[in-house]
Amino acid sequence: MNRKSTSRVVPLLLLSLLLTSTALATEPLARLRFSSSSDRVMLPVSLNGSNGLSFLLDTGYGLTMIHPVLAETLPLRRTGEVTIAGIAGDERAPTFEGAAFQLGGATYEPRRVASLGSESGRRRRDGILGSGVFRQFVVEIDFAGRQVALYAPSNFAYAGQGEVVPLRFRRGGTTPIIHASIPGTNAALIHGEYEIDTGCDSSICLGHEFVVAHHLLADSETRAGGKFGVGGRARTRSGHLPQLQIGGTKVERPDVDFFIDGSPVDQPLAGHIGIGVLKQFKVLFDYSRRRMILERPVAR
Repeated sequence: MNRKSTSRVVPLLLLSLLLTSTALATEPLARLRFSSSSDRVMLPVSLNGSNGLSFLLDTGYGLTMIHPVLAETLPLRRTGEVTIAGIAGDERAPTFEGAAFQLGGATYEPRRVASLGSESGRRRRDGILGSGVFRQFVVEIDFAGRQVALYAPSNFAYAGQGEVVPLRFRRGGTTPIIHASIPGTNAALIHGEYEIDTGCDSSICLGHEFVVAHHLLADSETRAGGKFGVGGRARTRSGHLPQLQIGGTKVERPDVDFFIDGSPVDQPLAGHIGIGVLKQFKVLFDYSRRRMILERPVAR
């Protein structure tokens, strides 16, 4: 081979290696098909060798939770208690060490898990995968394809055309917060900060203080409702907003729950955005780079 042909081949080899390494770098550690309960993301998991379990994937929980009956049957070590804050109050929960989850081909071993006693009388799910999963992996939720992909943050490279939304976290907080806007009663945009809560099956939940401050019930057609969660029940009025705007992305006429009692978030946050909005996109959570990416599904 002459020098001229060699000089052409080397760059091509380097390019081929680069493309190959890039493709491998964005391969997921695991892909999991999920079932849906009220549009929530329920993942099949194995916990300490116990198979066939179903866990809710929830950005709104700071800890991974397991059902009390499951906690009694597994070889876990009791380590103390923690307070779980909910939409209608707080609840104490025992904590445990020694949990090892298998999520497809990925392993997740949280430092501790907790168990709520109020879940004892019902078995809607075996537990909740909280913020620790989102801190350990880049999490992609493909609602149209009904699957979740888990990536190693150190190797993840995004090359799509989705809306990149900055995330922030309160000091000591675990739930992601974004900036978003809604139209007010005079059509002027009301800007606020919202938690992203994949465990909430609503589109938007607005806290009582935010609703009152911006007179959001003045011209809204609503019906009586309620939200249930940790701490009990909170009264709401349910209706629609004309629009929700996240960066350059607009969601038309989303459902909304106006809280009459309390708030799903702490002040000065406006509220939270739930699965009713998120399911309209493919959503990537990349906590390591403090960003969420929204991709509109491709029409088929």
